[in-house]
Amino acid sequence: MFYIVLSIICSVSVGALLKFSKRYSFDIVQVIAVNYILALLLCYGTFQPDISVVDSNSPWKIYIGLAILLPSVFLLLASSIKHIGIVKTDIAQRLSLFIPILAAYFIFKEDFTNLKLAGLIVGFPAIFLTLSKKNQSGTQENKWIFPVLVLLGFGIIDVLFKQIALQKTIPYTTSLFIVFCGALALALCFCIYSIFIKKNPVRLVNIAIGAFLGILNFGNILFYLKAHKAFSENPSTVFAAMNLGVIVLGSLVGIIAFKEKVSLKNYIGIVLALSSIVLITLSQIQAK
Repeated sequence: MFYIVLSIICSVSVGALLKFSKRYSFDIVQVIAVNYILALLLCYGTFQPDISVVDSNSPWKIYIGLAILLPSVFLLLASSIKHIGIVKTDIAQRLSLFIPILAAYFIFKEDFTNLKLAGLIVGFPAIFLTLSKKNQSGTQENKWIFPVLVLLGFGIIDVLFKQIALQKTIPYTTSLFIVFCGALALALCFCIYSIFIKKNPVRLVNIAIGAFLGILNFGNILFYLKAHKAFSENPSTVFAAMNLGVIVLGSLVGIIAFKEKVSLKNYIGIVLALSSIVLITLSQIQAK
């Protein structure tokens, strides 16, 4: 359980750190680039990936897709936290689990249990109620698109990572290293555009925050993998604890630390989101 707690803390801390972009106006593009440099170094030093097993038959389409999505969705995540807040963004990110579930049903033809179906039915109103905001005005009312894109983006990323996990000839951590390499390449392209076209100077604060972000991101992945190893006979425990923990802690941090305004509808949405995750977790336990 210790690893799960550390993974939850790292995940929520990423959101809290990105929240400061609105207050201290650091360049998020440079931050993301530095983040991937550090995550890549930590990945190589920790997992010692065997690059020799990667060849022309490797799932390059999936690697390229993830390399494009990871930094792109990171930018959407930062925008969502900046405009909508940690509470709603964390819930949108966690409810992205609907995408792989729907993919499992429509693409991979898996059967739906009553509990899983109930979880989806409860989850959809959770999305609308969580993102609900009263007294919306012109520019404000369009900002709901950020958490929606975060939900879709992380959901597609989850589907692609699950496909990588099914590969028998390439270790998951080696695939992760390749994906990080591609994500860094794209992030550096964004960074070059930011520096030379938009004339945003390289600042020490961007490097420092990017390095800290890279540590948190890699810590989230590392502790999540260790948690799955520790609970190898009961992965549903990790799934439930991680998703519920991030929603609860993220909501507390957003409401208490950043004074984010949450309406009654939003609270109902949070409760429904938690209920949805519980139902989906129970369906996974029942399926065993």
